[in-house]
Formats: sequence, C-alpha cells, structure tokens
Amino acid sequence: MKLSQYKYNLPEELIAKYPAEKRDESRLMVLNRQTGKIQHCVFKDILNYFGEEDVMVVNNTKVFPARLYGNKEKTGAEIEVFLLRELNREQRLWDVLVDPARKIRIGNKLYFGDNDDSLVAEVIDNTTSRGRTLRFLFDGDYEEFKKTLYRLGETPLPKFIKRAVQSEDRERYQTIFAKHEGAVAAPTAGLHFSRELIKRLEIKGIKFAEITLHVGLGNFRTVDVEDLTKHKMDSERIIISEDAAGIVNRAKDNKKQVCAVGTTVLRTLESSVSTMGHLKPFDGWTNKFIFPPYEFSVPTCMVSNFHLPLSTLLMMVSAFAGFDFLFESYKIAIKEKYRFGTYGDAMLII
Repeated sequence: MKLSQYKYNLPEELIAKYPAEKRDESRLMVLNRQTGKIQHCVFKDILNYFGEEDVMVVNNTKVFPARLYGNKEKTGAEIEVFLLRELNREQRLWDVLVDPARKIRIGNKLYFGDNDDSLVAEVIDNTTSRGRTLRFLFDGDYEEFKKTLYRLGETPLPKFIKRAVQSEDRERYQTIFAKHEGAVAAPTAGLHFSRELIKRLEIKGIKFAEITLHVGLGNFRTVDVEDLTKHKMDSERIIISEDAAGIVNRAKDNKKQVCAVGTTVLRTLESSVSTMGHLKPFDGWTNKFIFPPYEFSVPTCMVSNFHLPLSTLLMMVSAFAGFDFLFESYKIAIKEKYRFGTYGDAMLII
C-alpha cells in the first residue's frame, strides 16, 4: 500500500470542533463486511448488534493535561511545551516536545505560570529536532509538583480542532473508562460510551474487558514515506492483564464476538497473540503498525471514528474494513455530512 492512496478531500467544516451534546447520541455508521451493506444509526443503537457473552474491549488510559505555555529566560519568547512522558519522578525529568524548537538549547531555563503558581524547567538534553528532556526545578514533594504541573497544563486537544480549549474539554476529552494516567491523546472511539449505555449493554449480557495503551503523539505524526512498509510507529506502553486476556479468550473459544473499541485497542490486541490466536497477558511496549493486507487474529468487529486523510489510524481501519469498502463508506459519510476527527461520529465494522 502507498501513502498517496490514503488521500481524500475532507471539507474543513466536517471536522468536529465540539463533541455531541450527549456521548451516546453521535451518529453511527454500520458497515457489514459480509453483505456490503451500510446502515445509518445513532451510537446507542450499537446495543442491537451485540448479544449475551459478546465482549467489548476498551482502553482505560487517562489523558493528562499535557500542553504547557511558558516563556524562555532572558528573551521572554513564548514557547509551547508538550509533555510526552515522565522519565524519572525523583529527578522530575520529562520527555517533551518544544515549539518553536529552533532556539531552545541545553542549559536554557523555561518559565511557566505566574508568581503564585509557577514552575521553572531546565533543558538538559536535545534528543531530536523537536524533542527535549526537561528537568523541573521544584522544591516541594512529588504530589505537590504533579498538582502544580497539572494545574498549569491544558487539555491536549489535537491541533486540527481549531479553537481554544474550554473547561468542559477536561471532562469530555476523557472516556468514562479512564483510570490509568499516561495518555497525551484520548482513545476517541471510547468517547461515545455513556454510563447509561454501558449499563444497558451489561444488562443484555455483554462483557467488558479493559486493556491499557497510553496513547502517544505517534497517532498524529505524519507519515513521510510513500511506501508504508518503511514507516516506523512510535512505541507506546501497553498492559493486558490476565483478567482481560481470560475474558477475550473465553469469548473466542465460545465463538462470540470480540469488539475492539478503537484503533488503540486493535493495536494492543494484535500485539500479543499466541500461535493459536489467543490473547496473551503482556506489560511492555508496542510499535505495531497495521495496514492492508493484514490478517487479524483477535477482534471480530471494531468501533472507530472517522479519521483524517493520510493518517495511520485511517490505514489501520482500512486493513480491518477492507480498503475499497472503507473508502466507499467515507464518500457516503462526506455526502451525508458525518462529523470527522476526535469529537466526530462513529463507525461500527461488523
């Protein structure tokens, strides 16, 4: 597959700037790979496609307020720092992206916040053109430091949502499954589930299995090679518990559906598979990149959002739905004015 095959014209106004008023009332397009049929529903209608002992696998990662705005010492130049991951909690070391990166050098001090609520960081390493390692200079204990950091941080909405971040984004850019902090982007397919819908699914006998993939910025990194086999995904931390693996494997053994809620779950499930096609417990890293042709071992169906052109997310979903079928559905989605991107509508592929 070639990168250029994933280009399509997406009208700017179809990129959702705000979430649906109610989580489970976004639109849902259902793609049936067996019949080639496409149906239009509301997300809570997903209930009609699952039965007793079917399993939905969700990502319980939690997004932290990863975007900080500050100033460089002496010049006062404005800078944006994107916290990627904590490297060492005792030394307050963080792996970050800096923008603009050109003038930020080792030894520079960066200032965030005002006098009463502020942080100072020192640049101690230059890893890539945009990547840096910062040491935060903070006298208090770790909990106090983390609270200050998160107070100053902003919800890291993707840049393609062209508006200011609002206070309600802190809650809405988080799935209701969110438990384990570590993501810099939300696993967006999970944003459509409400507590009421989950209760109704559980009453119907549908089981939930939780995995963790701490979503990194690799999701938004542009693919800059035409030959997709040459693209390298950023590594992301994944955790599959014994419990989650057991729930999924029982469903597989009993010929029940296993639904991957989102591309992060899809990648996680396919990153730890036994030769028998069973899910294996795992705690480590994955840089798995899925694109057509690909034979899936674990999930039988998936939920996804409508993804932007040329994105690795679009490539992954096309491997699951089938390239031609997916692009036929995207043409219909554009014609029917479905909402695209993080806060957009959903698709169920069965």
